[in-house]
Amino acid sequence: MKLVTGNSNPALAEAVASYLEVPLTDCTVKRFNDKEIFVEIHENVRGEDVFILQSTSFPANDNLMELLILSDALRRSSARRITAVIPYFGYARQDRKSASRTPISAKLVANLITEAGVNRVITLDLHAAQIQGFFDIPTDNLYGAPVMVRDIQDRYTNGVMIVSPDVGGVARARATAQRINADLAIVDKRRPRAGVSEVMNIIGDVSGHACILIDDIVDSGGTLVNAAEALLKAGATEVSAYITHGVLSDGAAERIARSKLKELVISDSIALTDAVKSAPNIRRISIAPLMGEAIARTASEQSVSSLLD
Repeated sequence: MKLVTGNSNPALAEAVASYLEVPLTDCTVKRFNDKEIFVEIHENVRGEDVFILQSTSFPANDNLMELLILSDALRRSSARRITAVIPYFGYARQDRKSASRTPISAKLVANLITEAGVNRVITLDLHAAQIQGFFDIPTDNLYGAPVMVRDIQDRYTNGVMIVSPDVGGVARARATAQRINADLAIVDKRRPRAGVSEVMNIIGDVSGHACILIDDIVDSGGTLVNAAEALLKAGATEVSAYITHGVLSDGAAERIARSKLKELVISDSIALTDAVKSAPNIRRISIAPLMGEAIARTASEQSVSSLLD
């Protein structure tokens, strides 16, 4: 087995390599002066089972191209099987035609990855489950919920209320609530008219409860901040959030730091920026053991279904 990584998340790659007790394969991934990407594998990979660990996070296009070019280099070097391990799958929010004459970019990216020579994909908490079907190759979509649930159980001894920050995330929040035998509430988010801030209606009685918001992606942070304020006004004693992918773009870390959220917990599926590291109420938990175990089981042709529990 060989483990290869690009530049998207070197810290996670090192942690996964440490878990597997497998050194990262020596390779060069650099830019020419015009920013074209150049890849060179410095070890023999002929006949090897190779795993490329690369999130397609910001800068999404650069990291995606690194993944594609790494795959092409490995295919042309006669690797036996190439598995793309993509902790954060970019373009996943473009999973359908949202309006006339718009693309389904998630399907396009799936096609690009397949055509580049990838034989299998392992990813984490796809924004929409149907994206698994966009790939014409085997695809394992792991869940961050088991990692999050263990952390919640370690830190909250008394009962908590699990909250979905919008109606679209109810299934995800309900699954987490069932794992810890907690009640569920929903934030119903409505915009009365263009240019008017969102009005938050809480479905469920959160009074006297410590509330935990559950979602897969936090980007600008606006929904979480507004939801926390609405929950506190409705009588919640405190509000935290557990989100798998901390995109946190455009000043989101500072927005979270100034908010009434007690804590935002994110995984390391996306490399942490300096702003995120310095935010006092943002904490990271590692998915390296989860991804490492999925890689190990795939390499040895064992089932990964138990990792979904």
